[in-house]
Amino acid sequence: MRLTKLATGILLAGGVALAALTTGQAIAGPDTNILNVGIAAPDAGRLDPHLSATTIDKAVFGWMFNGLVRFKPGTASPESVEPDLAESWEASADGLEWTFKLRQGVQCHHGYGELTSDDVVYSLARAADKERSSFSSDFAVFDKVEAPDPYTVKITLKNPVPSLLGLVTNYHGGNVVCKKAAEEMGADFQKRPIGTGPFMFGEYTPQQSLTLVANPDYFRGAPQLAGINYQYIPSDSARDLAFQSGELDMVYGKQDQTWAERTKGLEGVTVHVMEPAEMSVMYLNMASKPLDDIRVRKAIAMATNRDQFMDFKGRDVTRVANSPVPQGYLGHADMSALMPAYDVEGAKALLAEAGYPDGITLKVIHTALPGMLGTMEVFQAQMAQAGINLDLEVVEHATFHAQIREDLSQIVHYSAARFPVADTYLTQFYHSNSIVGTPGGITNFSHCAVADAEIDGARVEQDPAKQKELWKTAQEKIMNEICSVPIYENLQIWATRNNVDLGYDLIGSLTLGPPVTETTHFVK
Repeated sequence: MRLTKLATGILLAGGVALAALTTGQAIAGPDTNILNVGIAAPDAGRLDPHLSATTIDKAVFGWMFNGLVRFKPGTASPESVEPDLAESWEASADGLEWTFKLRQGVQCHHGYGELTSDDVVYSLARAADKERSSFSSDFAVFDKVEAPDPYTVKITLKNPVPSLLGLVTNYHGGNVVCKKAAEEMGADFQKRPIGTGPFMFGEYTPQQSLTLVANPDYFRGAPQLAGINYQYIPSDSARDLAFQSGELDMVYGKQDQTWAERTKGLEGVTVHVMEPAEMSVMYLNMASKPLDDIRVRKAIAMATNRDQFMDFKGRDVTRVANSPVPQGYLGHADMSALMPAYDVEGAKALLAEAGYPDGITLKVIHTALPGMLGTMEVFQAQMAQAGINLDLEVVEHATFHAQIREDLSQIVHYSAARFPVADTYLTQFYHSNSIVGTPGGITNFSHCAVADAEIDGARVEQDPAKQKELWKTAQEKIMNEICSVPIYENLQIWATRNNVDLGYDLIGSLTLGPPVTETTHFVK
């Protein structure tokens, strides 16, 4: 550990509270001005915003990093994008050249110096590099990124995109890292990340906690909190008990109706049900037998009982998925009419017609995350009724992400939220350039390639009506091919104690966790 620079940050924040934070002691938040947060995970993923796509890490990145622009805290709508590291920007008439003017004096964490356009150019190049980023395909449209001067960034695109600002928000590959720190640390950067946000790395204890300390030099002003103690608590009961007893000030909720109702009944607690909905989808690996037969894929779709999932997850916090693109996204089209009706006997008949009268067995690798695992277990039981046996191997979350990208699972249950424009979801999950195992391929687990023309066409179409029609056609083709089985959309659920003032109205957050900003504080 670079004790010199970390020590500088610790001394600047100062105080007994911070000493307790960095030694990992569990101390009531208001007494120390430390926000204690509980997350449903056994450990961190990879603490690098360009590498990790997991729910576990996303919220943390939102507290530590900035983008050129950001979603206004508490929102998840493209209409709410506002300046972040960039004070202003402008685009050419054809949408191919974008120029951003940076704030001056923004400081990198732990003494790594002022952030300039060189850091932004480095970050975007890093985000576009498949060896260093899980989001490289998002940036394939970039032709070049230049730094005409220390406070100007110029992005030139190969073709217009539906939302360039969506790629440079404080989200996924848009998070800006500090070049000097990333180059100096190399692979260790994912253990001790350096950004410019309101909170900075303090200490990481594997399978226990990540501690963040207030950034006294934050360009929007020093945070009102001394720090954040982010605790990894995979057990739902242990996490709930810690929250109920006051050991946690904010907690990741179990995404079901019972949890929400029970937690709402606690004294001095607020339950937040927020956008974006995270869509759970079963991606069918069409490159593997017997899933290369559309009759088998249709049998899986027919054996899926979405109403049962609504009862299982809760209708107040969940809605039925009706398209390859989540509801609320620009370009979403309702494909309910193309979804095969629930029919177990019909599914069995299709399997027999495909040459499998005695049913089939499919190899499935799945994460141990409780919320997702419960969904897969319901799905497994549904499939069994139709003679579809899912040989389920449960692994920890980081291993799950690694193995599904090696095509080791015939069905991939993936739960995701993305920047709310249809192009983002269609490109990442259904374009042939995103097929796992190919250069730049990250999340097309189904090997679907039937809608490339429409996805590509919509990306450059300047007429909004024609663009939406192309997106609709793409969704129709994907549904007809049964590349995947959309299941449900789960809204994000967190709870806070009423003595926590987030500093804004919480409607949504693309980082899937409440933003903790410089204004977040305890009410005395």
